Amino acid sequence: MPHYFYLARCCDGSLYAGSCIDLKKREQLHNEGKGAKYTRAHRPVRFVYHEQFATLGDARRREAQVKTWTKTEKEKLIQFCQKSK
Repeated sequence: MPHYFYLARCCDGSLYAGSCIDLKKREQLHNEGKGAKYTRAHRPVRFVYHEQFATLGDARRREAQVKTWTKTEKEKLIQFCQKSK
């Protein structure tokens, strides 16, 4: 089963980094107010980026890494991915 690291764009334009095993279900939980405390106050959210990993531990390590980045660096990651498609 794949595991994911994701970036969600909140209604105020901020970005939230997280990890999960089901992207669609996790986005729904965030928007129902059942996700992270941060996103409960910044709904609705829309997933704008994700990476797939073999283990949840790997996904969480990537999440921890990206959480240390500035918003500008996260935006560059999103833009790079969109241009690569």
